[in-house]
Amino acid sequence: MNRRIFNSLRWAFPMLIVGGVILIFPDIFSVKDKDSFYVEEVKPIINKKCISCHGGVKQSAGFSMMNRASFFKKNESGKPAIDISNPSQSELLARINHADPMERMPSEGKPLSSREIKIFEKWVDLGAPWGEHWAYKALSPVKIPSNTSWMGIFGGNKEKENAVDAFIQQKLNENNLKLNPAADKETLLRRVSLDLIGVPAPKDIADKYLKSTSPDAYKMLVDDLLKLPQFGEKWASVWLDIARFADSKGYEKDGNRQIWRYRDWVIQALNKDMPYNQFITEQIAGDLLPNPKDEHFIATAFHRNTPTNDEGGTDDEEFRTAAVIDRVNTTFEGLMSTTFACTQCHGHPYEDIKHEEYFQFLAFFNNTRDEDTVEEFPVIRHYEKTDSLQLLDLVAWVKKTATPKRADEIYSFLKFLQPLVYATHADLFVNSELYDTKYLVFRKKSSARIKDVVLNGEVRFIAQQRGNSKKGKLTIRLDSLRGKVLGQFNIPSTEGKWAFTPFEIQPVYGKHDLYFSYENASLTSDTESGFTLNSFHLDHAFPGNEGDPSKKTMDSLYWTLLRKNPPNTPIMMDNKAENVRKTQVFIRGNWKVKGEVVSPGIPKVLSNSFNLTKPNRMGMAEWMTDKRNPLVSRTLVNRLWEQLFGTGIVETLEDFGSQGTLPSHPELLDYLSWQFMNKHRWSIKSSLKEIVLSQTYRQSSVVTTEKLKKDPNNRLLSRAPRIRLSAEQVRDQALHVAGLLSNKMYGPSVMPYQPEGIWASPYDGNKWKLSEGEDKYRRSIYTYYKRSSPYPSQLTFDGTGRNVCNARRIRTNTPLQALVTLNDPVFMEAATHFGQKMLENPGLSVNDRIQHGYHILLNKPISPTLLQPLVKLYKDSKAYYKSHSELVNEIQLENPDVEDAAFALVANAMLNLDVIITKN
Repeated sequence: MNRRIFNSLRWAFPMLIVGGVILIFPDIFSVKDKDSFYVEEVKPIINKKCISCHGGVKQSAGFSMMNRASFFKKNESGKPAIDISNPSQSELLARINHADPMERMPSEGKPLSSREIKIFEKWVDLGAPWGEHWAYKALSPVKIPSNTSWMGIFGGNKEKENAVDAFIQQKLNENNLKLNPAADKETLLRRVSLDLIGVPAPKDIADKYLKSTSPDAYKMLVDDLLKLPQFGEKWASVWLDIARFADSKGYEKDGNRQIWRYRDWVIQALNKDMPYNQFITEQIAGDLLPNPKDEHFIATAFHRNTPTNDEGGTDDEEFRTAAVIDRVNTTFEGLMSTTFACTQCHGHPYEDIKHEEYFQFLAFFNNTRDEDTVEEFPVIRHYEKTDSLQLLDLVAWVKKTATPKRADEIYSFLKFLQPLVYATHADLFVNSELYDTKYLVFRKKSSARIKDVVLNGEVRFIAQQRGNSKKGKLTIRLDSLRGKVLGQFNIPSTEGKWAFTPFEIQPVYGKHDLYFSYENASLTSDTESGFTLNSFHLDHAFPGNEGDPSKKTMDSLYWTLLRKNPPNTPIMMDNKAENVRKTQVFIRGNWKVKGEVVSPGIPKVLSNSFNLTKPNRMGMAEWMTDKRNPLVSRTLVNRLWEQLFGTGIVETLEDFGSQGTLPSHPELLDYLSWQFMNKHRWSIKSSLKEIVLSQTYRQSSVVTTEKLKKDPNNRLLSRAPRIRLSAEQVRDQALHVAGLLSNKMYGPSVMPYQPEGIWASPYDGNKWKLSEGEDKYRRSIYTYYKRSSPYPSQLTFDGTGRNVCNARRIRTNTPLQALVTLNDPVFMEAATHFGQKMLENPGLSVNDRIQHGYHILLNKPISPTLLQPLVKLYKDSKAYYKSHSELVNEIQLENPDVEDAAFALVANAMLNLDVIITKN
């Protein structure tokens, strides 16, 4: 070792010379970076030992440890915690060293250890530097490490071809480990296929790769897989957990929801490799884009996946508020790996995020038009092609005849049924009621009020109503039951069906309370319903001149389109300026106890000097996707890594905060995140390609005793991980190898095999109806998802109920999983058809048939040690079925025989092999 290196080391490390050998011990208190010393050494102690009394929730003695300034403020004792002019005499050090247990801090639990005390003393002596938490630091280019051995002293400087390997090898060098050799081609084919498209590769692509001798064969395989439409299906299944996508509304009634077009939008966006910043923006604020298209509105269903409570007697405002809160929490946890929900009730316990900042962020979402109504307004209506063309013709005519603004108004109402005033706002009921807390019902002589309706000179009152009698009369007055008459009209009978009905009203301006009074002498009882109001739309006169024949044609078309009942999708849409909803802080998180009014804003600790110019969801999306915000890219890259390696670089995908786990390879995470935004231009496919081309990804999963001892959880990645397949992959793989899996994409969710009695839908009587034809064999992403009763095998293999955002599935290993794959009708049918594939070549021996089946599964020969037990199972099964011939007919084939039954059992066993259920 040369003298210069030796001299630099002697100051960095205390040394002990034993027998002429220099032993070097790192000084745990030597400080290279003052800021990192706080983050890595001081902050963990504060969080563990101090924060419960001096944090964001509680500040005993008026002292908080949430930010640096608090340490220098005078507390109830009259002294600051740290005296910067005389650090050694600081109150903080005096209290943690105090001999009196009544005075010593922490006041509860064990005193600090001598090591923890020394860390505080060192920190105070350094001037109490306050480092920024790693996750909140803005990203910058990261230097790729050289391929050096320990401390860079004994090795060379050649850089790795793949930057991922350089960062991984750097950590391995520090632990005297190295990567495994590359996995064999067959293993790598299966691994990358399952990771990129979720199912084994198509035969033509697999054969092309396995037969190729090109050094670029693997790279070409990756390119081929990334082009397949199955890519979007695989990665959409990951995203839908975050989006809490389901085909039902949730809560007790859990009725059907038509929102599958959002799922299809996600698949299509991923297949097109839509830049992730655009992917996020369209889902958060697609409706606020200039001239948004249908697909932009459908994208916003991301935040309409929140549950809707249709149960009678519930308060719509309570559950509207719950939906808004869920959107806030999902945005932070799912898209930015930040625990934010706790600040609804108090300041964040561990991060410097204030209670009021939660509601400033909530204000971004608090102005949307949805109000927990049973119809889930606002919606986008999906007209048939002919109707869509007619709508465009109508809008073009209005634009030409009147103004573009008037054309937009008519388009918005016909396309989105907005704006509507919902009858759920009614109060002051006299012989009327909000039936089932959904519909305003008027009886023989009744009245009700709807407050704060904005009038802009409209002359048409278009009611979505249900008339049960022809003789009822409705009067609408302004501001009282004796106020000015806005309109008075006879209510036609709709024979108990909902219908849009127009009535003429007087033009009035301003915000008014509307008083509705209804009279109907033909009703025989005071409790008999005569008229039910769901909502109404205020409109100006239909444009055009009375003498113009085209007006009559277009007016007729208007009512034809309005009264259509096309399928729809719930979407996001904001209130107009005159109806902006006020946002207030909820005192202690109670939505009924309101505090100060707040405006839309971003938590200061996360803002990174971003200038919010749009106080709406678009402004929020711009902040999220701004390159100064590191959370979105770090979160996405970490999620990609977790899907490929089983554990994220940060294990806690849902929490990058100071209570989450630290990154195993922080520089690698920053490198990939920077590359994702800049070099790859937010391309998910490009980022995945960079990772799967690395030697780290391509290495074998063989584990040695040394590696197991040094890296038991494989956090250093000295070997490829072995991971149980996801719930979707377990089922889809079984159908694929059996030749049953349908390639049909998109459309309404389907219902594959499910035992009777799983569902309980007492309110609507819905039942699980087995889909016909190929639909029952479609990929799992298309399976109908009922929140109160998810598909059983999905749950057994760690799927979620999707009532809330799920940023990470926790893998389990339970006997129930084996019971599913051995007994579930889906897997039994798959095994039967897989058995037929082994029988399709006449003249083969039993051994050859099983070898053929194994090759279908893994593209490699079966080992003798595995072959023999399967041959024995075949022989035993055949003998059993010969003596129990009545059981043969249970096999799901036409006219099955003993051979079919025996190979069905062998196939079932093969589909349950660890090497099949696990990605090696």
